[in-house]
Amino acid sequence: MNIVWRRSSHSGGVNNELCVELADLGHGVGVRDSKNPGLGHPSIGARQFGRLVEAVKRH
Repeated sequence: MNIVWRRSSHSGGVNNELCVELADLGHGVGVRDSKNPGLGHPSIGARQFGRLVEAVKRH
């Protein structure tokens, strides 16, 4: 499987370096730090990720 990482259009910082990248892993969503992509990435289930996004929007 070829993992394609993407950034939010709302990413900020110099050269958009302060952001989180996301990828569809098939079994969930991968999350990684754009400044340190080689450190690995945790994954979260799609349903849980949706809940996380909704919680962040509320705050």
